[in-house]
Amino acid sequence: MTNMKAKVGISVLKGEVLAPPSKSYTHRAVVMASLAEQTIVKRPLLSADTTATIRACRALGAVIREKGDSLIVDGVKGKPSVPDSIIDVANSGTTLRLLMAVSALCDGTTVLTGDDSIRTRPNTPLINVLNQLGASVISTRENGMAPIEVKGPMTGGEAVMDGSISSQFFSALLMACPLCRTRTVVKVDGELKSRPYVEITIEMLESAGIEIELVEDDKGHLSFIIPPKQSYELTGYTVYTVPGDFSSASYLLAAGALAGGGAGSGITVGGLYPNKQGDAAIIPILQDMGANLEWDRARGEVRVNKSRLTGVTVDVGMTPDLVPTLAVLGARSGGEMVIENAGHVRYKETDRLHAMTVELTKMGVDITEEPDQLVIRGGGLHGARVSGWHDHRIVMALTVAGMVAGDTVIDTAESVDISYPGFFEAMKSLGGDIRLE
Repeated sequence: MTNMKAKVGISVLKGEVLAPPSKSYTHRAVVMASLAEQTIVKRPLLSADTTATIRACRALGAVIREKGDSLIVDGVKGKPSVPDSIIDVANSGTTLRLLMAVSALCDGTTVLTGDDSIRTRPNTPLINVLNQLGASVISTRENGMAPIEVKGPMTGGEAVMDGSISSQFFSALLMACPLCRTRTVVKVDGELKSRPYVEITIEMLESAGIEIELVEDDKGHLSFIIPPKQSYELTGYTVYTVPGDFSSASYLLAAGALAGGGAGSGITVGGLYPNKQGDAAIIPILQDMGANLEWDRARGEVRVNKSRLTGVTVDVGMTPDLVPTLAVLGARSGGEMVIENAGHVRYKETDRLHAMTVELTKMGVDITEEPDQLVIRGGGLHGARVSGWHDHRIVMALTVAGMVAGDTVIDTAESVDISYPGFFEAMKSLGGDIRLE
């Protein structure tokens, strides 16, 4: 259904729910499995975005089958083939960036495009580096945006890339360049934003038998050194289980802190074990704000009750996907919430700094948008008709706000399918007053 509306009333949440599988890990697992020989990916997230990655990898020659709660992947053994047709990544920026680099391994030309939103998202740093590494890559409209035409094979070499726009550019190179015929060195120009996502990529690559060296000089400058002619995993089927997603769980945890039952009757979110996900930062942030929260790391369970929160200052340079969640938490906290080092959040599915400012203002929140930050003076929050901006994270964050404010209607609610198709069902299972129309 297009332009589905979510009508949200005041809710009191209690019970247990399992965090959905990680979108970031699923994207990477599918691509790595497709470059390997034989892999079983257990408990993947099957959402609009990850399905786009599955389709793209099939187009490059991988055979991917669903079986129960697993994907059975017969990969291309490091040699993707030129697709028969254009690859449409739909609304998935991760798919576009990862597959730009992977398709540069093909001996021929691949064209990648996507929906209206994807065709507005910048890719110039990755285009420039792929060209430096021996591929021939152009934006067909010469604006750095999709459609992108990639002619390979790239050979490797040395390159410098801006770190301020997207960590996905670096993850893409780290996954593709081990298969190049010469050594690759990629130097980071400036700060590497969203660095935890790159650390996830390296963690997964190492588990798949790929060697990456991360070097940091005494001035803090990062370089990735990637040996050539590597191969993914050993013979026989490798089994990989996708962990729970802290980004998606942030909405559940925020909802528990704002709309959970009192002491002893809040919510428990399972499937959250310690790993490299940067968005696990939602747990210490909530604790800093005064949330009644406990994390049993061994069991992978986080329990949170309704809490009296106080605004804090949060640097989101490494955790951009938490911004909508943090904005809603700030809206119901005492004092002032400052979300800073957030300029790169403007390059997501929407300009999320602006979108959250516009929508929370409709709900009576005192929020100021600066070029690189949001300043929120918490307390007020009332129901309103708001827009989800066709952005899954905006819709989910506003749903949490609506469960506190009541009488809230959110449009483009179908956007949750991008990363968390079961979001509304999970919230309703906890007692959320949500009707979809």
